[in-house]
Amino acid sequence: MQIQDLPYPDPGVPDARSGPRFLWWLGRNQLGGQLRALAWGLLHFASVSALPFCVGLAVQAVVDRSGRRLALTGGLLVLACAGNALGDTFLHRAAVTNWITAAARVQQLLARKTAQLGSALTRRVAAGEVVAVSTGDVEKIGWFVEAVSRFTAAAVTIVLVCVALLVYQPALGVIVAAGLPALALAVLPLLPRATRRADLQREKAGRATELASDTVAGLRVLRGIGGEELFLDRYRRASQEVRHAAVRSARMWSLISAIQVLLPGLLLIAVVWYGVHLARTGRITVGELVTVYSSVMVLTYPLRHFEEIAMAYSFSRPSARRAARVLSLERTSAPAAAEPTAQQRTAKERTAEARTSEVSSPPAGASVSALSGDLYDPETGLRVPAGLLTAVVCGDPDAAGRLADRLGGHPAEPEPGASVLLGGVALDELPLDTARTAVLVQDKDPVLLSGSLRDLLDVPSSGDVSADAALAAAQCSDVLDALAQASPVAGDPMDVRITERGRSLSGGQRQRLALARSLITDPEVLVLDEPTSAVDSHTEARIAEGLRALRTGRTTVVFTSSPLLLDRADRVVLVHEGTAVAVGVHRDLVRTESRYRAVVTRETDEERAVHEVLSSDGTLRRDARHPLAGGSAPRGAAQDPLEDEAALRGALEEIEETA
Repeated sequence: MQIQDLPYPDPGVPDARSGPRFLWWLGRNQLGGQLRALAWGLLHFASVSALPFCVGLAVQAVVDRSGRRLALTGGLLVLACAGNALGDTFLHRAAVTNWITAAARVQQLLARKTAQLGSALTRRVAAGEVVAVSTGDVEKIGWFVEAVSRFTAAAVTIVLVCVALLVYQPALGVIVAAGLPALALAVLPLLPRATRRADLQREKAGRATELASDTVAGLRVLRGIGGEELFLDRYRRASQEVRHAAVRSARMWSLISAIQVLLPGLLLIAVVWYGVHLARTGRITVGELVTVYSSVMVLTYPLRHFEEIAMAYSFSRPSARRAARVLSLERTSAPAAAEPTAQQRTAKERTAEARTSEVSSPPAGASVSALSGDLYDPETGLRVPAGLLTAVVCGDPDAAGRLADRLGGHPAEPEPGASVLLGGVALDELPLDTARTAVLVQDKDPVLLSGSLRDLLDVPSSGDVSADAALAAAQCSDVLDALAQASPVAGDPMDVRITERGRSLSGGQRQRLALARSLITDPEVLVLDEPTSAVDSHTEARIAEGLRALRTGRTTVVFTSSPLLLDRADRVVLVHEGTAVAVGVHRDLVRTESRYRAVVTRETDEERAVHEVLSSDGTLRRDARHPLAGGSAPRGAAQDPLEDEAALRGALEEIEETA
């Protein structure tokens, strides 16, 4: 794989059981690049190591006054320099290629996992950790993959040089052969402590990144409540903790570097002292002494790669562990050996009953066009008829968000035995891209990526809904005007650039643009979680009409408690404590279902008492006492049922108008 061939057609299935296993998997999948880098590294280091032998031969040729040997040595020196230049150039090229391709593979794996998990990712992994993995951690992992080939070439070169010195000059070669392994292994006792300090530094840096991302995301709210200084102090303290951890880690690595300089110096002193003694006694020649001395000097260069690989592994291991943790997350996972609880057994029974009565096995390679029919959730009993606008009311907003994710076939926490069905086909049994194309879920807090408005709306779609129609249905005309005024240079508002996450827009504007983006896709089933919570009532009413008109004949599910949206829905379902308990239209449910009325109208106890004295058809119950008179009527006073009923009806109408 070359850089120009990126991205990978298929990055593969990673071994995410642990950080070291993930690093090993990366190296194994880049074996070709590693072997190329190793070959060029051997040429480079062998050429560098050959220079001392050439110098020693040249010195001895001068001492012996041999011009022929001096010329031959000069030729060998030219070849060594050419091999050094060629090997160093292509080693750097191959190593950087390994770095970039490894980082690109990890980024593709992370992007694929993010697409699979969707909004569930940030609920299972902190947003700051995701940012750290996709930026700094990717760089550290690529660094280790790049350093492996250089370290291997350096280690092989050191072994070859030691063998050559033993053959060339055994007396000094023994000292070098015994001293070099000691130099390479001398720092091993310090590596665990250095690794722990590096891990601590990365952990604190991840926390600081998470705090910074959370602060930036909530900056507008912080300014509104005057909490900027509070969070600034928190980030300042977190930043100082990162600095202290980085200093402590740097001290340990500086100690390791000092040892890597000190010990080769001591070995060099020992070689020179003993070599001079041998030369004075005539046991070695001057050229041999220069050769061994130069070899020890040159070997300090490949020895530095032992320190590099130790640092690369120490920094990449926690990065690989975090990456493996994210990549090991699965869209669905149910414990196979665990005994199901009573609640889980009930869910399984309901699923089995549902499948027995209405589920058909999905055909192999089922297409999106074949996925049609009612959307049914056996866990809650919620049924969404095909082609209708169905509103779902939940008293708990968090429960509504979880149910919306379930309807899309990708819940945050998979529940054993429960699978949403579309036209009798379980979404969990479909390929992910097919399920996502059939059912689209828009979160209550949708994300707008940076880029122009045209890029934002350039999403996979059926082609039946144009951008203009979607923007009109979402009531985005004022948003387009605001974008045009913000950038007078751009002739078309569609070319105006939107900042990251749409922070230059208001909450209502972001919400409407996200709704327009969802409408353009035109899925078979569209699930909207509180799509109008940040807009005013007049805009909300127009959005409700536009949504109903544009999605005619398509299945649409809206999680909301807004009476404006509920009144325009074809069907309203009340989900109470995880179960669909009431179905109807808004006006009927307001009159007959107290739990529904409590969520939609936020009625008080007194208002609830008014409704409790009315029967299902809206007439006064005969056995009910007058709620506005504090119970029973005064003794001896005659009650006019028509007056009582008129008063109660007036109070009820006032409540409904207020709602």
